[in-house]
Amino acid sequence: MTTGQDLNVAATRVGTHALGPGRRSVVWVQGCPFRCAGCLAPEWIPNRPARRLDPSELAGELLADPGVTGLTLSGGEPMAQAAGLAALVRAARARRDLSVICFTGYRLERLRARPPAPGVTELIGLLDVLIDGQYVARLDDGKGLRGSANQRVHHLTPRLAGCGYDFTGGPRTAEIAVDGPAALLVGVPPPGLLAAFESAVEEVRSRPVLPGTDDATPPAPPGADHGRAPHGPPTNGQPANGQPSSLQPSSGQPSSGQPTR
Repeated sequence: MTTGQDLNVAATRVGTHALGPGRRSVVWVQGCPFRCAGCLAPEWIPNRPARRLDPSELAGELLADPGVTGLTLSGGEPMAQAAGLAALVRAARARRDLSVICFTGYRLERLRARPPAPGVTELIGLLDVLIDGQYVARLDDGKGLRGSANQRVHHLTPRLAGCGYDFTGGPRTAEIAVDGPAALLVGVPPPGLLAAFESAVEEVRSRPVLPGTDDATPPAPPGADHGRAPHGPPTNGQPANGQPSSLQPSSGQPSSGQPTR
């Protein structure tokens, strides 16, 4: 059944421990009104078509792993697609009891006083945790799930408040998901990880490939973009955080406030 509230999805990740307590599935939406300095997912900022999905269809994809106990919403800016994400959460919870975490570059007070898009109030009412505020690189202290210390963790319900997960001061974790030529960094990276990740990707890119091997790349047709990076984000939708061809770290919310969400 379709809802008429299709989501423009940059990327998804089913079954991760890098973006909140428990085993979670993540959706990164495409498009963000913020341009935070140091954003790690600039290709998710433009409001352009990525992967269009009906919320009910996306719910089925995110719950394909029976061990998933929660959803994390990131981007891009989730509040720009609040109505579709609210429909997603409702469809997912109709199938399974789930906690929901959301990142946003907006402050909670602004969202409540002047919602920037339809469905914001409804989405807020469905969230267990909201991490708000734009990413500020000089305030990135390398701790917790938020990208920088100015961002706030709001427990909108008590569901995750006593679960033992330290949203603000705990150690950061990240996962690297490799799918063919695509590499996706999931999570808010600990200090030094992003540089190491990019270095490893560049090393792989620079290796010569012998003709006739499994990794050999067929000759590009006339007019092809020879500058396209081989290690772009997965083409299954998003980023993450529609990800085109460049390397895309994806964590909480690269473009709407965090370097990587």
